[in-house]
Amino acid sequence: MDLRQFLMCLSLCTAFALSKPTEKKDRVHHEPQLSDKTHNDAESFDYDHDAFLGAEEAKTFDQLTPEESKERLGVIVDKIDADKDGFVTEGELKSWIKHAQKKYIYGNVENQWQEFDMNQDGLISWDEYRNVTYGTYLDDPDPDDGFNYKQMMVRDERRFKMADKDGDLIATKEEFTAFLHPEEYDYMKDIVVQETMEDIDKNGDGFIDLEEYIGDMYSHDGNADEPEWVKTEREQFVEFRDKNRDGKMDKEETKDWILPSDYDHAEAEARHLIYESDQNKDSKLTKEEIVDKYDLFVGSQATDFGEALVRHDEF
Repeated sequence: MDLRQFLMCLSLCTAFALSKPTEKKDRVHHEPQLSDKTHNDAESFDYDHDAFLGAEEAKTFDQLTPEESKERLGVIVDKIDADKDGFVTEGELKSWIKHAQKKYIYGNVENQWQEFDMNQDGLISWDEYRNVTYGTYLDDPDPDDGFNYKQMMVRDERRFKMADKDGDLIATKEEFTAFLHPEEYDYMKDIVVQETMEDIDKNGDGFIDLEEYIGDMYSHDGNADEPEWVKTEREQFVEFRDKNRDGKMDKEETKDWILPSDYDHAEAEARHLIYESDQNKDSKLTKEEIVDKYDLFVGSQATDFGEALVRHDEF
């Protein structure tokens, strides 16, 4: 078995295997924090730098002079202004922040792109993905390793078709990103729910009952006494997961569980940046307004935080 098959098998094992008795499997997709720094502008703008650029990119600005930081920030502003009307709106800023926070996802896609784009046309067809991923299985539909490759391929094809918005079975880079990371895209959320339910719904009735819910997180493995967290999860299921009190979770209840409507950190940060930088209070920013407050958006080697606070307090 080659490395690709091994990784695929490992992924399957991870997705379907029961957790160890004392471990808790978490299927909930939470919005990640924008930074591990404390958001306190009275002390520093480090949180804002991480939020606006992403933590790794933010570090590169710390080595620049103020002039270089302003110049690079100006280039970024042109990218943020999607409709090219000369203004950065809250929506455009929010989209930029979300994109900056997902650079690790785009990096993951880039790492896989060349392997699957076999004809190097800048697109990935379903046939290309299938041949690279399941080529050995297609040659030998009855492998001896015990894995159901046919079921895996059917599931992948369904997700690929969902990600493929125009239905031509050819994925652009954005569509391929949605295929690999469906939890990041609103139009892919139904497939995330469907796949989760298929994983947990052992009796195939289209619902998740209490024992299936607990069984996905915890295996008794001969232990009579459940850990305290398992008892808490049973209470959570009854009190909060099963909203209509029919003893099981349907698709909507499962969606509320694994894809909760979390606090939108990117939206809050976009509002904060506009509030702090909008000199004429028209609820949108010009390039000049952003560059004037460059120290809020990006760092530099010569930024004096005390002086920066004075400049902010003047407006």
